[in-house]
Formats: sequence, structure tokens, C-alpha cells
Amino acid sequence: MSEERQTGRQGRPADDDGAAETEALPRIAEPTGEAAMPSLPEPPPVAMQAPESTSRIAQGRQRLRAWWAAASPNLRGSVYMLSALLVYAVMVGAIKLVGGFIPLVQILLIRQIIMSLIILALSAGSLRLMMRTTRPGLQIVRGVLTLIAMLCGFTAVIKIPLAQSTAIGFSQVFFVTIAAVLILKEVVDARRWAATAIGFVGVLIMLRPTSEGLDIYALMAVAGAFFSAGITVSVRKLASSERTDTILIWQGIVLILALALPAWFWWVPPDAKQWFWLIVLSLFGTAGQWLITRAYQVGEAAALAPLDFSRLILASFTGFVFFAEIPAFSTWIGAAIVITATLYTIRKNARPFPREPASA
Repeated sequence: MSEERQTGRQGRPADDDGAAETEALPRIAEPTGEAAMPSLPEPPPVAMQAPESTSRIAQGRQRLRAWWAAASPNLRGSVYMLSALLVYAVMVGAIKLVGGFIPLVQILLIRQIIMSLIILALSAGSLRLMMRTTRPGLQIVRGVLTLIAMLCGFTAVIKIPLAQSTAIGFSQVFFVTIAAVLILKEVVDARRWAATAIGFVGVLIMLRPTSEGLDIYALMAVAGAFFSAGITVSVRKLASSERTDTILIWQGIVLILALALPAWFWWVPPDAKQWFWLIVLSLFGTAGQWLITRAYQVGEAAALAPLDFSRLILASFTGFVFFAEIPAFSTWIGAAIVITATLYTIRKNARPFPREPASA
């Protein structure tokens, strides 16, 4: 205790000791060589108010949650689908960039390893829980379909112009729509058939198929579309009983086992820039895989298939920016038709399913 405080307590009765110390407290100051400044009362605390921008963001989030809760299953699937297409545009551009230097099997193996590690890191359950499935046979079939579709489709992406390979891949719409009716027993009304047909007419205008233009790589693009339709149907079949991370981890195991040996045999050591793009395409591929799997779990396959036409717009943009590929005038005409069909499909998907009348 300081000497000043001890001095203030001398000469006071013992029972006044506490009061004397209390009275002396305001007059105590550490010696500074100058006159002590009297202590001033602290201002009352001012209530903090949230910035107006923060409150607007919170209100926007609330409105977005309310809109999402009221959205129909097909509209939610459409949002997932369009988000997946945006992500896949980056992935496809990166694959085309490094595909001229790194073997495709090596690219796919690195992509799948990174994807599986991300799924394991983000999953709430253990690997044993993720592997639990009631339909292992269909899981393996889906993995094989995915492998064939990627080998065919990505080979076409690397070997022919990006817009052309993308346009040819739109034949998947026919395969998906037909399979949705024959295998999934989905009801496809005349308007959706019309939207699919109109969108495909736009693709044909952009593709301008001729006997000279269809080479082996173009046919591989068609094969990739066919097997991609099989992936879509298998996801819809698995959606009723399997979790998304279960579907993706089974796919990862099948692809890693199938690609390990050929990737080791043809391995090319990537440099720093190539490793960067390999990691980028793996991360975007993981996000796109999850989004598109979720889309087909939520919405009807036949309802979401025409939305795939918008991928051509993204492919044309990516080809122009990164590979100096200028789309022909016919591409823009076909693109306008594709956009019209896509917007109509989104509007159609926004309508809720008709409710069945309650039984008496």
C-alpha cells in the first residue's frame, strides 16, 4: 500500500477506517511531478447499434431461407443444377489446359483422390458409416459408368473445340428423358418434351453436324453423353436409400482402383503450374459432383435435363477467354434458342407439384 494511503488512515478511529479509506480514494494520485487531476466520472455506456448494412444482409438471408423453404423440389434441383454447371465450367477449362501435357488417367486419378479426401474430411460420420449401403451392386455400376463417361467425355474435351464437344454432349438430354420414362417411371408432360426438343434443335444449329465433321472424338463425346445419362438414372435410383457422401465415396473407391495401375504406368511428373491447375480442377470437380448429385436427388431427372443446355454458353465463354475459340454466328443463334428453352424449364420447375386430395 502507498505511503499516501497510509497517511490518510492515521488519526482516524478504527470503526471509521473503511469510510476514511473510501473518502480518501478520490484524492489519491501517483506522484507525477504535476498537480493531480481530479478524477471524472465515466460516461454512461452507449448502446451499440448494428450497422444498417448488416441488418439488410440479415433480412436478405431470412428472405432467402423463406424462399428456399417454399420452393418446389424441381426448383431446388434447378438451383443445384445451374450451380454445378458454373463450377464444372472451371473444371473443364482446367482439364483442357493440362490435358495436353498430363495423361487423362493421371488427371482423373489425382482429381478423384483429392475429391475422396475432401469428402472424408467434411463428412460427419466415419468411413465405415459412409460405406454402409443397401445396394452395393448399383454403387459399383454407377462407378463404372462414371469412369467410362469421364474417359470418353474428357478425351473429346481435350481433342476437339470446347464448344463442339459440349454441344455434342447435349445428346444426353434425349437419353435422360427417355430413361426417366422407361426406367424411373417419371411422368413427362408435353411441355417438357417440347422444351427438350427445342433445346436440342438449338444444339444442332450450333453443332452443324456433317459427315466430315463427325470424327472419332466426336463419337466419343456422344458415348460420354450416353454413359452420363446412365449416371443420372443410377443416382435417381440410389437417392431413395443412400446418402450423398455414400454415393460419392463408393464412386471414389471404384475410380481409384480402376485408374491406379494405368496412371502409374503413364505417370508424368507435373510442374508447379500444372499442380496448381490439377488442384483447382479437383476442388471444383468435387463441388460440382456434390451439386449435381444433390440436384438429381431433389428434382426429377426429366425436369432437370433441359437445364444442361446452359452449359454450352459457359463452354463458349471459357473457350473464348482461355483458348481464343470464337464461336460461329450459328452458335449464337442456337444459344438464343437454348437459353429460351432453359428459362422456360426453370419457370416450369418453379411450380409446385399438385397435391393429391386427402382420403376420407
